[in-house]
Amino acid sequence: MSGTKIGELLRRASVFDAFSLKCLAILCMAADHAGRILFPEELNLVRIGRLAFPIFAFLLTEGFFHTRDIYRYLARLGIFAILSEIPFDLALHQSIWYPRSQNVFFTLFISVALMAALERCREWPERILEIFIAMWFAEALGSDYGFRGVLLVLIFYVGRARPWAGLTLGGLWNFLWQSPVQRFGVLYVIPVGLYNGKKGRSMKYFFYVFYPAHLLLLWAIKYLCG
Repeated sequence: MSGTKIGELLRRASVFDAFSLKCLAILCMAADHAGRILFPEELNLVRIGRLAFPIFAFLLTEGFFHTRDIYRYLARLGIFAILSEIPFDLALHQSIWYPRSQNVFFTLFISVALMAALERCREWPERILEIFIAMWFAEALGSDYGFRGVLLVLIFYVGRARPWAGLTLGGLWNFLWQSPVQRFGVLYVIPVGLYNGKKGRSMKYFFYVFYPAHLLLLWAIKYLCG
């Protein structure tokens, strides 16, 4: 089969737009959190959840390159990072304030700030310094996924010019963790590999609100059930 025919088959198979990828990611995330908060003995829910962050990290880079106003993009991430912190701490740490761990919006905020800095500076010595500062800050803050989360966004940022290379490296990223459960995240390559580059329906604030809302709901269920 010729390369042209293979390319045509892949194009026809590309059924996921950004909206459907976000829907898949939040379903995986909800399964992950439900497993960790309500059913800690059910590892299959956590395994499903390992696909969520790689998909979100990929969509974050897409959003970065398509946004009309990077400062508004950062502001949204920053606001929801703050709004999500109490629900995050309640649901996952049974405390209103748990300073050693911060929610994933902080990781996404740091990652977008890093991409913005890299776009302004084309000199690699300065770029490497910016990358290390962003990764250090994610670790020092205790943001979800830490420096590895920033690294994955960086992989998609650098690999955007070579999508299959970025997809492959993003898959290998799932093997950087000591816990073998993260390796199930490599399956993200299937839906992201079938991404058609289209935006799809626009419900961006739904996805922002869903994160703290579902954490609060899960915490409330656990609290009411004792």
